[in-house]
Amino acid sequence: MKGLLKFITCGSVDDGKSTLIGHMLYDAKLLFTDQEQALVLESKVGSRGGKIDYSLLLDGLMAEREQGITIDVAYRYFTTEKRSFIVADTPGHEEYTRNMAVGASFADLAVILVDASQGVLVQTRRHARICALMGIQYFVFAVNKMDLVHYSQKEYKKLEKEIKKLAVDLELSHVKVIPVSATEGDNITLKYSHMPWYEGKTLLDYLETVDIEEGKGEEGFVMPVQRVCRPNQNFRGFQGQIEAGSIREGEEVTVLPSGERAEVSSILAADQKMPQAEKGQAVTISLSREVDVSRGCVLTNDTELKVSTMFTSTLLWMDDKELTQGKNFLIKIGTKMLPASVMEIKYRVDIHTGEQIAVSKLYKNEIAVCDIAVVSPVVYDTFARHKSMGSFILIDRVSNMTSACGVVEHSLRRSENIVWQKLDLTRETRAAKMGQKPVTLWFTGLSGSGKSALANEIEKRLSIAGRYTMLLDGDNIRMGLNKNLGFEPEDRIENIRRIAEVAKLMNDAGLIVLTSFISPFESDRQNARSIIGEENFIEIYVSTSLEECEKRDVKGLYRKAREGKIPNFTGISSPYEPPEHADIVVDTSRKSLEEAAENVLGQLEGIRKYAGERSESC
Repeated sequence: MKGLLKFITCGSVDDGKSTLIGHMLYDAKLLFTDQEQALVLESKVGSRGGKIDYSLLLDGLMAEREQGITIDVAYRYFTTEKRSFIVADTPGHEEYTRNMAVGASFADLAVILVDASQGVLVQTRRHARICALMGIQYFVFAVNKMDLVHYSQKEYKKLEKEIKKLAVDLELSHVKVIPVSATEGDNITLKYSHMPWYEGKTLLDYLETVDIEEGKGEEGFVMPVQRVCRPNQNFRGFQGQIEAGSIREGEEVTVLPSGERAEVSSILAADQKMPQAEKGQAVTISLSREVDVSRGCVLTNDTELKVSTMFTSTLLWMDDKELTQGKNFLIKIGTKMLPASVMEIKYRVDIHTGEQIAVSKLYKNEIAVCDIAVVSPVVYDTFARHKSMGSFILIDRVSNMTSACGVVEHSLRRSENIVWQKLDLTRETRAAKMGQKPVTLWFTGLSGSGKSALANEIEKRLSIAGRYTMLLDGDNIRMGLNKNLGFEPEDRIENIRRIAEVAKLMNDAGLIVLTSFISPFESDRQNARSIIGEENFIEIYVSTSLEECEKRDVKGLYRKAREGKIPNFTGISSPYEPPEHADIVVDTSRKSLEEAAENVLGQLEGIRKYAGERSESC
């Protein structure tokens, strides 16, 4: 028996994906008796006039049956005399492209259905590109509904030519085209007399015999560490799944990103000791000496993985919100999760032609090539060399939704040529000399809320108390450092990123930094927190209401925004996302400036990362 084959069915909506797999399971006698009886009963009230509706075997959600479409990925496990299979039946509707991508991420082969009466559609091309993006190398294009074109060889040949052109455009190396009828069963498991002109294999026969070389292109031993196991003081093991190669006791491994080396002293699978472990096994590995290893590190041998902070990727954007350059996320690559940002969208790939189109934004279900930066060195490889270390997802930092999936194309050379220069005078040295704990007081709120006046008053009081400070104000920064930035979403993102980097440098100099910026988006403030450091970032929300801010309108900005003279104005034509967990909240409409300043300073003294640690360092 050949090894396990994991495959996906995909294509445009209503191309017959669920019907095809259901008919295959039915004809191959792979259903239990109760499943078969339930199928017959449910089909009597189905959409085929009492005939068996094979799609019901996979479309299990009520909404799927009501609409006659697949929404979620349906996995089925079955075994024939020749092979074991796992199939993911995925949705064809554009709205559920992210679900299709999830199914494609696990598959070795893709069965892409093409409606013989419709031809190759936009979603067919999109799904083919996504499958190729996910590293699938083996494709079966099942030209379905041949019964609707009267089993015409001429129609089939016309579609076959179009499919082969698509395969050339996408550089697909292993392609098989099979004419089928999912409802009638032609060429699914058996050949019927309707298409005597087709001399190839049936779909099931091809799936049973296709030879897929697993792990092709992957070299050496790779195991991302998922967990450090320390049941007692005498044992310390590193747990994870081996993603490539094999490892034996006594062999030397390299721990990345540190680069430290050690020998493997033992290998455990469950509670059984074993001399060797292979790809796909979940194991616990202990080393011959103490090495600093934590979740997200990678154990390697006989291969070279990349360790840097920037790389170029191809990604599928799956979020309802648009992607703008500079936007911040959490990236998960291997078992490591850390903050990252999309530095540049280099171009979007046209689904129809493959043309590279220059854009500054991405919309749902678009594929693009982007440069990505992470906050600290991460271990990865190109997707072509190691699938597990060359694929990633981007997670929205506010909603925790998966916004994109992608693959690494290559590292950016500048990230490999830049090394952090260690200095003799450290942050701690400068802070001790000033006798203070350097932190950033991040004031956020609407225009006119009183941020700048409050930050200015607090800075004066800190100076009188002998503290060394620097106030960064929004308008002042835009007149110099950020004068080249506008107020589009991508410019706002970059504006806050630069400010956070400057604040961090000033904290390194030992200063207490006060920043007064609207900073309207929660994700940008979270990114600023990551750059500056959680232990050094204190968020102060000046919660003055929009109505009160408009009453003040010292600069006349709200009036101009209401008249349409200022686009993208926060609170009017652009949203403000209030902090949900600010360290300090103050409403300047209910207090005088002096009272508000006293209130903030009093609350600061109760925050340990400002008051407690400062007193300890003084």
